Amino acid sequence: MRKLFDLARRLIDIESTTGSERRIGEYLREYLAPLSARYEGGIELWEVEPDRFNVFACWGRPVVTLSTHQDTVPPFIPSSEDEEFIWGRGACDVKGLLAAMLVAAEELLEEGIRDFALLFVVGEERNSVGAFHAARCGRGSRYLINGEPTENKLALGSKGALRYELYAEGRMAHSAYPELGESAIEKLLDVLEALRRLGLPRDELLGPSTLNIGTIAGGRAPNIIPDFAKAEVMIRLVSDAEPVRELVRRAAAGRVRVEEVLAVPAVRLTALDGFETTVVAYTTDIPAFGDAWGRPFLIGPGSIHLAHTAEERVPKRELVEAVGIYKTMVKRLLSQG
Repeated sequence: MRKLFDLARRLIDIESTTGSERRIGEYLREYLAPLSARYEGGIELWEVEPDRFNVFACWGRPVVTLSTHQDTVPPFIPSSEDEEFIWGRGACDVKGLLAAMLVAAEELLEEGIRDFALLFVVGEERNSVGAFHAARCGRGSRYLINGEPTENKLALGSKGALRYELYAEGRMAHSAYPELGESAIEKLLDVLEALRRLGLPRDELLGPSTLNIGTIAGGRAPNIIPDFAKAEVMIRLVSDAEPVRELVRRAAAGRVRVEEVLAVPAVRLTALDGFETTVVAYTTDIPAFGDAWGRPFLIGPGSIHLAHTAEERVPKRELVEAVGIYKTMVKRLLSQG
């Protein structure tokens, strides 16, 4: 499977942090062009934003669609490998997985299998903008195999997400006379502490909701009472979003301005006979696709615990297994569809 490993490394070495997916999109188009010509397929590029486009390739009638995203989180980390792993940014989330889908597609075509498609979208790591765009471009697919690191187990469910930006305003003053000013940072800290104390919902399958304070910024200098502050907060949903929204509104209580940036519901998924299952705590593109691409499945090589870390890597063994898994799923779903 040297071809698979080399392809994974080439994809990792194309920097494609969210918002900068153009180069990898062009590479995918060039890679798929010979397969399209040889097996009478078609390639479409769907512009989502300037210099950002989804890549769609199809052979026959797309009953089954293999899909994942093109973007990664920063910072860029070039590829490397040893006997057991391929390393680098995107190794498991999701460049190695993308390579496995490409190799699986090529092998399916060589075996005479048609009526499936590939769909690679932009923006999953930020706001699923590519998947939302694809939801308006359905092609009649009945099944969607969405790729994310699940250690090659079929996920029975994934958490949703509420992402907020919090803005606090104050009044500048000399720090020697704090009574003359109003600290925006202290307002923000009070609200963030209130958020940390929230009694968020739990679910029997998905587990507890979790909250992460991802970024904090504000102030001008240590000798100035700060007149502004901002934070970004992510809540992983396991239930309906509205009760959680109400908890956030109460915690803010007029002290800061709260803007909802993203809302993605939790999802329940189904299994297939013969596949080991799991439950994941992260959010995927699946809710953004809606019903446009068919019944969803979630599976891919690698561990989410290594994604977004400086030690990101994917086992070569799981990459090879993933090629077989994707081929098996496409064939089985085609027989049902």
